[in-house]
Amino acid sequence: MRSSRAWDAPSFGSRLAAWAGIAFLHAPVAIIVLYAFTTGDRSYDFPPPGLTLRWFALAFERSDIWQSMRLSIGVATVATFAALVLGTLAAFALARSRIRAKNALTLLFILPIALPGIITGLALLAAMKIAGIEPSFWTIVAGHATFCIVIVYNNVIARLRRLPPSWIEASMDLGADGWQTFRRILLPQVATALLAGGMLAFALSFDEIIVTIFTSGHERTLPIWFFNELFRPRERPITNVVAVLVIAVTLLPILLAYHLTRPASGRD
Repeated sequence: MRSSRAWDAPSFGSRLAAWAGIAFLHAPVAIIVLYAFTTGDRSYDFPPPGLTLRWFALAFERSDIWQSMRLSIGVATVATFAALVLGTLAAFALARSRIRAKNALTLLFILPIALPGIITGLALLAAMKIAGIEPSFWTIVAGHATFCIVIVYNNVIARLRRLPPSWIEASMDLGADGWQTFRRILLPQVATALLAGGMLAFALSFDEIIVTIFTSGHERTLPIWFFNELFRPRERPITNVVAVLVIAVTLLPILLAYHLTRPASGRD
């Protein structure tokens, strides 16, 4: 009982370490948000010389920002959809299979996420050159799908491995066919895994830059736009404004995913 109470009541040091970790993670983001409103146009002097909203107005007038934003959203959406389909099919195929090459196939599926991005980018670029394929929207999607599939696959197969085989057997014994078993038994069980995997795949695709550099050609996604803007110190506050907008947009689906996947007892 004594050890249980000690575990339930964390010490001052552990609480301090937790708050220090949170500050370490989020202080740089707070700095970006703060300097999106600064009146200075070059440096990060602290405290800021003043606060203004004019950088937001200038950012909204930039067509190149919106073009890069639309491209990144489009690429991430298509890559996530492809990952959800292919990653889910692969997970269902390998979750209960007993083939000899199962371990080798599993390794091949997770290898793209383990390889450095520059290796994946170089490999894709070489393949495109050999096949005579010009960089385009679809080459970026193909590059992003290589690691998005892994994210979905890992989430779904982990959920399937925890699913008792007796549930599927009981469904078949009661007369359900394969589609009915998938729709009424399997899909509800993996729905939150699909949601989490899709959200993470979308986020990783949206901010991917290394693979994109090798597969984009003249296309410019939002991360590439950010990279190019770093060399323009006079427009640094506009870069901060766009970062704030991205934070605001990505925060909404994260909160939605948290609400949908948390235990029912924790909901209001």
